[in-house]
Amino acid sequence: MAEAAQQIQGTRSAPARRWLRRTAAALVGMPLLAGLLQLPAAPAAQADTKAVGSRSVDVSIDSMTPDSPTKSDTLTVKGTVTNKGSSTVTDAHVGLRLGPTLSSRSAIDSAAQRTGFSFGADGPEVGGKHTAEIAQLPSGISRSFSISVPVEDLELGSDGIYQLGVSISGQTQAQRYEQVLGIKRTFLPWQSTAAKQKTQVSFLWPLISSTHLTARTDSDAQQTPIFRDDDLAAELAPGGRLQQMVSLGKDLPVTWVVDPDLLAAVDAMAKNYKVEGVDGTTTAGKNQAVAKQWLKELQDVADTHEVVALPFADPDLASLAHRGKEVSGALGHLKPATDLASGTVETILGKKPRTDFAWPVEGAIDSSVVDVATSAGAHNVITRNDSLRETGGLPYSPTAARPIGGGNTAVVSDARLSTAFEGDMSGAENSTLAKQRFLAQTLMVTMQAPEKQRSIVVAPQRVPTASQARTMAEALRGLEHDRWTEPLDLGDAAKAKPDPRATSQVPAPASYPRSLRKQELPTEAFRVIQRTQGALDGFQVILSRPDRVVTPIGNAIMREMSTSWRGDAGGATTYRESVQGYLSDLTQEVQLIQKSTQTLSGRSATIPVTVQNNLVQGIEGMKLVLTSGQPNRLDVGKAQPVKIEGGHSQSVKFDTTANANGKVWVTARLYTDDGTPYGGPMTFQVNVTEITSTVMLVIAGGVLLLVLAGIRMYTQRKRAAVAPDAAEDSGSQEETSDEPAGSGEQATDEQESDRTEQGEPGAEQQGDVMPDTGPESSSASGTGEKVDR
Repeated sequence: MAEAAQQIQGTRSAPARRWLRRTAAALVGMPLLAGLLQLPAAPAAQADTKAVGSRSVDVSIDSMTPDSPTKSDTLTVKGTVTNKGSSTVTDAHVGLRLGPTLSSRSAIDSAAQRTGFSFGADGPEVGGKHTAEIAQLPSGISRSFSISVPVEDLELGSDGIYQLGVSISGQTQAQRYEQVLGIKRTFLPWQSTAAKQKTQVSFLWPLISSTHLTARTDSDAQQTPIFRDDDLAAELAPGGRLQQMVSLGKDLPVTWVVDPDLLAAVDAMAKNYKVEGVDGTTTAGKNQAVAKQWLKELQDVADTHEVVALPFADPDLASLAHRGKEVSGALGHLKPATDLASGTVETILGKKPRTDFAWPVEGAIDSSVVDVATSAGAHNVITRNDSLRETGGLPYSPTAARPIGGGNTAVVSDARLSTAFEGDMSGAENSTLAKQRFLAQTLMVTMQAPEKQRSIVVAPQRVPTASQARTMAEALRGLEHDRWTEPLDLGDAAKAKPDPRATSQVPAPASYPRSLRKQELPTEAFRVIQRTQGALDGFQVILSRPDRVVTPIGNAIMREMSTSWRGDAGGATTYRESVQGYLSDLTQEVQLIQKSTQTLSGRSATIPVTVQNNLVQGIEGMKLVLTSGQPNRLDVGKAQPVKIEGGHSQSVKFDTTANANGKVWVTARLYTDDGTPYGGPMTFQVNVTEITSTVMLVIAGGVLLLVLAGIRMYTQRKRAAVAPDAAEDSGSQEETSDEPAGSGEQATDEQESDRTEQGEPGAEQQGDVMPDTGPESSSASGTGEKVDR
């Protein structure tokens, strides 16, 4: 009895007396029972009094209704027993054991972790007919059971949390006396009347997913989005994770915490979309119906619930604080992500969300995380009490809101309640145990200081599974009777009057959990992000419609910083590389066409350089610059503007001046109007063949000869016209002079004919006019000729 009395420290008097009475009756009756059964008393006593390790029969509690009964209720417990041993269990029965009330939240934790049986801690069986008989349980076989007992038969005393054990007792071939072969325990919250001061509970209901959209869009007018895969459709379909979150949460008193990127992805899926294959090809998506239905249900929910929007794509605040700060400009992404969040949610859901909350991973904070989280307009940081730990020795859980300086508030969620639904909840047993433990903890919070109303916050895992969501919903429905709690929106919890004795000192960076720090994005990731952002900034200035590129790629850059990449470093790297590669491909669609060696014949010429634009939109705000490797030999002129429609090319012409013969290297390069280089340089060679002074003298001499020949011909013809007048004055003298004149004229004509045949200057013949030199001709050309492509 002394040993038994030690087990009830901290219990209330009525339950303690009842438990002692049952224990004493059991101990007194054991020897008599052993004698009647002709069994040794010692083993039987050992089976019921000494703590035992693992047992041969596994007990599973699959359901317990109601989860927090009242006096008039009948408690029903259902489950299964499975024989894990090697021999058959006979003469067995399953019964309920009601232990003493628990006095603290840590006592609940200890009871949940205990696996062995202890008569002192687990108590005697509930008497009467409230057992389930099992005649035989062969090895490896399972049997289901159901036990119902009126609550009044439990003889519950004062309000509190009771340990409720379900045990199987029986015999085995090796031990032919009754013994406890297995036990599983849970908790029975008992609140016979409503609490005077109910605990206010703010429960976050997260709608967050992984990254689904790529940076790519189709080139059509609608810019059809391209998804990484079609996994989102499975989450939205009936029974899917996201469908369950909306269906279960629509009638619950919760605050919805939404990643706007998820809404943007579903909204895109509700229209025409494509899915990227492994080989890079795309196929048309076919799940518009499930996306539209999900959005419709969520829009209805938003009308009646508080909605908090995280920054777009849920950026990893701790990674930014610890790694991103080392890369210039990385922190600058947070403010645009916050601004985009508000507009996205309001556009899709038709309701303006709250954007003044930041939620670091698992609520883990330090001073640097808080600085980053509050730098973009969020003044409330959702943390957890295993990060912002209590140091004042308070005997109760204080109100969640804590002032942390700078007009900011830490909203401290309860770690026990927030982690209550982690793990595999697909099985009925795990789900039932988690729900009962959650209810027990909330009642214990109220009982810690029953005259002092406080508010607590529950921030579960960011991406609950469908089974976890169902368990969360069942637990919240267990609080609907409002006997010891009442719901409270997160915004109101942040404004609650803080407890002056509660801890408000933000921990130093060195205290940040190592396990979480290992999952952060590396510094190199932020360098890649900034390089991509820089390339996008340089690209958009030349586009006639920059929004078609900036919006999808800018959003993809935000997704590169998402919290969802924790635990998937390889996937994060692949995504960053895909965004960077896609942008690089786009920028290379505007390029210079490589030229071959150019030959310039003359002092001046025009050199054409072709700029090609393979984008679907026009480019502008650019200039093309030629640079001569030897300006003293070849001057290539001034920069020329570039403006090209989508899918076209432009031949940009440069007037050049040659000062000397020889080969000259020329570099062509595109620049934006502000002087920033665009793309790489293109070089080509120009061969200058200038006309020399000797050639010019020869040409000048030829021209002079032609002039002199013309003068002579004119003189001769004038003389010939004067000769008939002279003949009339002297007839005999005329005949004498005619013969020499005729002879002289013939000689002259013959000489002219000879000169013409020999090609001397002054002769008019086909081909004397200087020929035009075609593009890139290697023939000599006259002064002022332009080589034009």
